[in-house]
Amino acid sequence: MSILKRLQSVPTITKFILNRYAPYRGAGIQVEKIDFPNYHIRVKMPLTRKNQNIVGVHFGGSLYSMIDPFYMLLLMHHLGSKYIVWDKAAKIQFLSPGRGTVYADIRIDAAEIKQIKTLAEDYSPVNRIYQLSIYDEAGVRIAEVEKTVYIRRKKAKPDLK
Repeated sequence: MSILKRLQSVPTITKFILNRYAPYRGAGIQVEKIDFPNYHIRVKMPLTRKNQNIVGVHFGGSLYSMIDPFYMLLLMHHLGSKYIVWDKAAKIQFLSPGRGTVYADIRIDAAEIKQIKTLAEDYSPVNRIYQLSIYDEAGVRIAEVEKTVYIRRKKAKPDLK
């Protein structure tokens, strides 16, 4: 495993890198917690002039960006390099205007990882649908997001001897 791959598996380093990622910095998105052993990532985004829309509430694109890569990240971490993990589709429904800091908790569990490995054992594609909510500081749901993630076990490369 390359040194970069090893470093990316350390939560504090992953958090550091993501919090300095230009699109996240520009939108004010902050990874608050990465807890790989408990299959959990928490992100937040305060409302700023850089991420508000014309009517002064959170821009929808920033709300989606806030949660975009994290199911992939959790799955890649727990499945390892023998699997292809790719975002396939997403849908967001806006429920209420976000006027302050908003939060999202991205979670999967050990049983999900085990089930994916079982389903992908024969190298067939597995599509998983995940749903999560984005909340404001008062606990009001701002948006509901549905993500479809494509997963497939990699086939061994032929030995060229």
